[in-house]
Amino acid sequence: MAEPHDTPPFQRVESRQVREALDRLEGLVVDGLKHGFFDYSIACEIASGGKRQLVIRAGKSHKFTIPENEVPR
Repeated sequence: MAEPHDTPPFQRVESRQVREALDRLEGLVVDGLKHGFFDYSIACEIASGGKRQLVIRAGKSHKFTIPENEVPR
């Protein structure tokens, strides 16, 4: 059985694009909480070469391309 880690999985992410996407998402949620309302959507699809296209829609869209070898396991 794997031992528990002291830090949550999202804080151990090494991929720059994944880290940037998670930071953006966290910022959007915090801003929405400050304003008292928000409506976001998140979509992901597999593109050519196994890359993931992650899109966060929050008023405007934020798009991140994550290479397959950088997808957290």
